[in-house]
Amino acid sequence: MADNERWLTAHHDPLAALYTFSSCMALADLHGDGEAKLIIADLGTGAYNMKLKVYKGTNLMSENTLIDLPTGVITFHMDTTEPRVPAVAVASGSYIYIYKNLRPYFKFTLPTLEVNPAEFDAWGQARDELLDVSMLYEILDSLRQEVGECGLTTRSQRFLMCPDHASQTAFLEQHKGFILKRQTVVTCVSTLKKSHAEDDAISCLVLGTESANIFILDPEAFTILNSMSLPSVPVFLSVTGLYDVEYRIIVACRNGQIYTLKRGTKIGRPTAELTSQPVGLIRRDKTIIVATMDHHLHSFNNKGKRLWCIRLPGAVLCLECLEVRTLSLTLVALALADNRVLIYRDKHLVDTIHTEDRVAAMRFGRFGREDNTLVLVLKGGGLVVKILKRTARFDIQDTDGPAQGLVVKLNIPKKTKLFVDQTMRERENCVLMHRVFQHDLYRLRLSTARSYVQALETSSNPISLSQTEPLKLSAQVLGLGPTFKLRVELQNTSPSSPSLHLAVIFHCDDRVYSVNKSYIQIPILVPGIIHVAETLVTCVSELGISDTVRVFVVKGKASRPLLTALINMPVAEVFMAA
Repeated sequence: MADNERWLTAHHDPLAALYTFSSCMALADLHGDGEAKLIIADLGTGAYNMKLKVYKGTNLMSENTLIDLPTGVITFHMDTTEPRVPAVAVASGSYIYIYKNLRPYFKFTLPTLEVNPAEFDAWGQARDELLDVSMLYEILDSLRQEVGECGLTTRSQRFLMCPDHASQTAFLEQHKGFILKRQTVVTCVSTLKKSHAEDDAISCLVLGTESANIFILDPEAFTILNSMSLPSVPVFLSVTGLYDVEYRIIVACRNGQIYTLKRGTKIGRPTAELTSQPVGLIRRDKTIIVATMDHHLHSFNNKGKRLWCIRLPGAVLCLECLEVRTLSLTLVALALADNRVLIYRDKHLVDTIHTEDRVAAMRFGRFGREDNTLVLVLKGGGLVVKILKRTARFDIQDTDGPAQGLVVKLNIPKKTKLFVDQTMRERENCVLMHRVFQHDLYRLRLSTARSYVQALETSSNPISLSQTEPLKLSAQVLGLGPTFKLRVELQNTSPSSPSLHLAVIFHCDDRVYSVNKSYIQIPILVPGIIHVAETLVTCVSELGISDTVRVFVVKGKASRPLLTALINMPVAEVFMAA
């Protein structure tokens, strides 16, 4: 099924002038009228003109100015009042702005961090004019190399970014009178149901911060219910469960690791290690799906075991989960840098959407009165709304056979009366049958051991087990008869010791075969070099039969051969024709 057969383009505005990411988009019914709105936190120019925009259908419904760059937008229910309308939480800098009925309601500030004592003393001395601008810059620069950028306050970071002495002096005069604070910023945000799992149940806010912490906020008092720490900065969150019962938080961090947080834990448990930095994280049932910057899509279970990994045809820009409830399907949409959106069902590609520009952000859900709507924001600022057709199907194409995912049902025959009788006999005589099997097995082992000992005693082996003369023998029969050529290859397998005084002897029944050279002297046998000895064997019997020829490798005047080979001769061609 092609792209236009599954999706309807309901709206396309190339001049929407939007600059946002997937984490800054949400779909929710903000007025309880059954019509879902599109909420977008627009980054503006990246430095100013940041706005919170709400779309009703294809029209811009309202705008609210944002003070700082937004990092995430989420909708949640914070009380049980009627009508049941959600609030909008916007993460921006060190604050969480709560909007109710699209009006500012509350501002939550992240807790401040401890200021480095050396940094605090430096700014204090600069305020008291005990340090000049140059000395303050040197102290802060050395401190930055010691603790890193994240270990300094925002004021010190901006002071170190001043390009010249004049700008540094002006910055110092402007800010030295204020109290020095070290604040962190929100990097990702999600929600966690508090005590009930319904869609309109009260939810807690889950925040990831630049200080590598996870905070869970109470939805009514906006106080920190729980605080957890991670080894690295969180960038993507996936939260499931209930706060009052049991919950699990899957976190993808900036160091390329996935961590798991549960109820009662304070430090994230390492779950999986990625091959590169994550681009998106989705948790579906008991599966974790992560897209990485090295063009791969990974799937893990909750314990971190890799289930599968596929190579993508391009760089991934964003990731979105498509939950189609009418089909009981959960798909994964990947926006690539080649102006395509690939839709996967597990590891199988089931659909491709082509766009006129690269997709910067996307969100799937109920928009207006349509349940399955995909909202795309393009890199150039365009807005595209696609609706999934009710006749759309996402079947896996069996192009690579059953190994690609389709399980072939085996045609098992019905149980016959003979099979049932045999099964009953085995159940009734299981002990006796086991004893007979063990007895036959012991006899087989004994017969094998006796044959092996006899072969060692008579040297009836093509490979010598002697430590002094390690040799290897192989023989070939060439020709159709009545005259054959026997080709014997002899090799010394010793690492350094040559073999001396060796000879090859051919023995057969004189009434059947006549050997041209029954005794061949072998010169010095150097290790690793194959020596070939050849002789002619003529069939002299007129009965049209074949027999065996024995090949012995002897040394000097020893009474026992070193090696023995038994050659089964073919029937001579001349007698077969007769």
